[in-house]
Amino acid sequence: MQLAGEAATALIVEMTRSGWEAARAAIARFFDRGGEDTATEELRLVDAGQQELVQSASEDRDAIAERLQQALTIQLAAFLQKHSDGAEDLKSLIEQAGRKSGATPGFQANATGNTNSQVIISGDSISAGGSFNYNAPEGDR
Repeated sequence: MQLAGEAATALIVEMTRSGWEAARAAIARFFDRGGEDTATEELRLVDAGQQELVQSASEDRDAIAERLQQALTIQLAAFLQKHSDGAEDLKSLIEQAGRKSGATPGFQANATGNTNSQVIISGDSISAGGSFNYNAPEGDR
């Protein structure tokens, strides 16, 4: 999921730059692993997102980019589950975007409206032998 999130972030960054065609070609190679029909449909979704982003009003762009990043993360992660041999294609896309910007894109998380809750953000897996239970501190009850 982390790899898919980083690749989605790289795609979002490239969608509004002059390097979009190179990024699109890289993601097309990734989707080609699913066959021609699958690749066509997956790219149609990516292209629709790119068009929505670049045609959006500047005041709406951040919200659209955030929603698109989430959708692309899910799309890429689902495809990667079926075609795990494509991980190198995503890593190349991330590195390519990082070279252009001088930094490798990373995970971004926004936690809003989380009154009386705890937020956990991890760059790797988190597991526990049962379920997580987070309660408000004793003094806040």
